[in-house]
Amino acid sequence: MIDSLMDIKKEVEKLNDEIIELRRDFHMHPELGYEEFRTSGIVREYLENLGIETRIVNETGVVGLLKGGHPGKTVLLRADMDALPQQEKTDVDYKSKEEGKMHACGHDGHTAMLMIAAKILSKSSEKINGNIKFVFQPNEESAGALNMINEGIMENPKVDAAFATHLWTPIESGKIGASAGPVMAADEEFELTIFGKAGHTSAPHKGLDPILVATNVVQGLQSLETRETDPLKPITIMVGRIHGGTGRNIIPEKVQLSGTIRFLFENEAEEKAILLEKFERLVKGICDAMGTGYELEYIPSNPSLMNDHEMAQIAKKSAQKTLGEACLVDYRCMGGEDFAEFTHRVPSVLYFIGTGNKDKKTDYPHHHPMFNIDEDTLQTGVEMHVRTALEYLNGCNE
Repeated sequence: MIDSLMDIKKEVEKLNDEIIELRRDFHMHPELGYEEFRTSGIVREYLENLGIETRIVNETGVVGLLKGGHPGKTVLLRADMDALPQQEKTDVDYKSKEEGKMHACGHDGHTAMLMIAAKILSKSSEKINGNIKFVFQPNEESAGALNMINEGIMENPKVDAAFATHLWTPIESGKIGASAGPVMAADEEFELTIFGKAGHTSAPHKGLDPILVATNVVQGLQSLETRETDPLKPITIMVGRIHGGTGRNIIPEKVQLSGTIRFLFENEAEEKAILLEKFERLVKGICDAMGTGYELEYIPSNPSLMNDHEMAQIAKKSAQKTLGEACLVDYRCMGGEDFAEFTHRVPSVLYFIGTGNKDKKTDYPHHHPMFNIDEDTLQTGVEMHVRTALEYLNGCNE
């Protein structure tokens, strides 16, 4: 029945140059979270030129509503728009023009793919059962999804299901990961300050060295992963930043540590509470033993991303129609993704589109200064958006 709506592959192929042009433009002009004014302006004008009604949500977010010609459910398709505070080191012609900012996570591609998908779907709106909400989200890197949800994007009309995709360099081009269940980790960030006593490094007995305490805390935290957690339950505790001291011969008054606690738990709320209690118990025990004080702040980021089983089946079926029977891979990781907020509210799935190609130098990890994507996979993302939306709403994917 899908062929009665359109020949999706041909529609996508005709727009390939436009997909790449949009993606490269966004790549050259990266904007950080809640600064995506240029990007959201382009997106909004593009959607309105397609006849899709839009509104601005959460400062720089854009929501477009495509109303189908027949009654039905409402499906949400999400793309993230924000870049990272990172200096790009690639040598591509379209590298970032903004000092200290780059698209090192593929969001430029996500935005371009959803825009083109909206263009294709809008051509057959009269044959669609229900509605499609196109959500272009700001600030994914710092959990902007929840703010959009709190501003009502799941209502008027009420969203029944949601899809999202992520271009993913750890998976080779030509493959798609669409697993059911928990596929990306919950992320709890922390800020820890250890308070010592300042002094001269020539007389350490007259000071109280918070750097020594901090090193013990960093080492000790690993025991929570290796000795106090079921090895079949994924957990990663990492300290990403340590700051302390002003001189080589000065014992500082304090040391600040920042990091992340990531986990994939089925019984998330209960097990998370136990884990955070253990975390502070260990910090307090080390600080008490070594005579220092501390302050600990938890900063909630996103829950684990839970793919619905039926929605995952739609994504798998769409993937096989897009790239063939052998394209599917079972994939999970400890990365965080705030699309998780949608998955805890309506049946949802986020699937990974492989974009890793060593020959094209697109196999660098995400958030790396040499990160880039295989632009041939942009067509895959567009086709997947179109197929998953139509399969969910019209029950057709042939």
